[in-house]
Amino acid sequence: MAAAGAAAVRLALGIGYRGRAYRGWQSQPDGQTVQDKLEAALSTFADRPLRTLCAGRTDAGVHAINQVVHIDTDAQRAPASWVRGVNRYLPDDIAVQWCVPVSDAFHARNAALGRRYRYIVLESAVRPALETGFVGWVFQPLDVQAMREAARALIGEHDFSAFRAAECQAASPVKTLRSIEIARRGAYWRFDFDASAFLHHMVRNIIGCLVAVGSGRRAAPWMAEVLASRSRAKAAPTFAAAGLYFVGPYYDAHWAIPAQVPASDWPP
Repeated sequence: MAAAGAAAVRLALGIGYRGRAYRGWQSQPDGQTVQDKLEAALSTFADRPLRTLCAGRTDAGVHAINQVVHIDTDAQRAPASWVRGVNRYLPDDIAVQWCVPVSDAFHARNAALGRRYRYIVLESAVRPALETGFVGWVFQPLDVQAMREAARALIGEHDFSAFRAAECQAASPVKTLRSIEIARRGAYWRFDFDASAFLHHMVRNIIGCLVAVGSGRRAAPWMAEVLASRSRAKAAPTFAAAGLYFVGPYYDAHWAIPAQVPASDWPP
């Protein structure tokens, strides 16, 4: 319990989760979201209601490696106790990875300099079994050079309306995409994205277009045409949520917010 008259403090926490069992991050009336499960565990541990604010909301089925949230609380606990204590009340597929005290000026969303996502695609003649829910899937061979050429058209500040979901609530479709890295490890393709921020379904829609180019259904210059069109109808269908991972936000070094967690090399 908090001492009488204890002042509220702000804490930043890193959260990892598998999104397959949940209806996304944001709280919903049925309670089947990651935010609902986390806030219930935090409130039970602190013995008072607690609300979180996250760095970036994720959709149903999307995973997170280092989602960052902040909370304000007068509950007096050591940072390590927040990690162990809250995890006691969380399901196995959600876990607090770290906790650090921060000043009231820190804001999990607004202080972020950028965000990173990773998408994993299995290239296989048959559909996945063990990896179901954790990878996207293609049965055609992909051409890495064609995909890299197409990806270059997206780097920089652009209007990404062609890759934006109809229900996107972002104030502006203009974002700065800093890098797209594409590599293959065995049967798995790994696509890493770094941007100032992302629109709703932006990564999944870009992946759909990259796969269309990589499989030979479209030529690499088509990506620039899609971007310039600003029309969602010109792009490929949205790729599955299963292979998408929110790697996490990153901040100015003075905040001392961990950019990596023990599972930061996952997925391979």
